[in-house]
Amino acid sequence: MTDASPITRVPRPAGMPPTNGYSHVVAARGEVVAVSGQLPLDADGNLVADGDPLGQARQVFHNLRLALTACGSDVGHILRLNFFVLDLAD
Repeated sequence: MTDASPITRVPRPAGMPPTNGYSHVVAARGEVVAVSGQLPLDADGNLVADGDPLGQARQVFHNLRLALTACGSDVGHILRLNFFVLDLAD
């Protein structure tokens, strides 16, 4: 990252769905990147793979990759993931 500010927010990286009150990704001094609130939504905010947990997981990880790329990082640098599901059978 070339931004000299201590924290850089990228509210909506190219190709990611719209947000409602939060940034998709935040980078602190280019060394720490926090990504939050990823849902199975496409760039237009449409639900992807309704009723298909695997398809939804693929979209979430696609969005995660887009967010990390926007800050010069990638999935190989992920430290922690939290998952929330509605049906434990999924």
